[in-house]
Amino acid sequence: MCSDARISMLDDRNATVSSKQYINGGTWDRRKNEFGWRCLLGDKAGGEDVDIYAAPGRATDLSGLPSTFIDVGSAEVFKDESVAYASRLWASGVQAELHVWPGAYHASDMVALSAKLPIIAKETRKAWVCRTLGIRAAKEEI
Repeated sequence: MCSDARISMLDDRNATVSSKQYINGGTWDRRKNEFGWRCLLGDKAGGEDVDIYAAPGRATDLSGLPSTFIDVGSAEVFKDESVAYASRLWASGVQAELHVWPGAYHASDMVALSAKLPIIAKETRKAWVCRTLGIRAAKEEI
């Protein structure tokens, strides 16, 4: 059986347009994101001295990373940093697959369980993991 693991937070600086659009409300917004980064980094969050292993969006050289799957909703705080990270992966020669799901919000696939788009997103992510690992997906409901 294939499953997926996800990382959402890439850049503690919260400097993108989408990080400024979704300030308060929803499943994950700018305020929750700032809180999450403060929990991880303390007073270093948003500052100059942040390790790229804590905030991979700060890394300048992404060469040598494994094949990467990125999916994000078009209506969420992480949209712009996710797209930028995928672009930097490609520029570094890393194979990356990017999906920006129209109208989707953060964690919609865990909240809107019967909605068509989150189902397609989960199926797409699971298929990528199985394909990348060379594992045949079980015939099961997601």
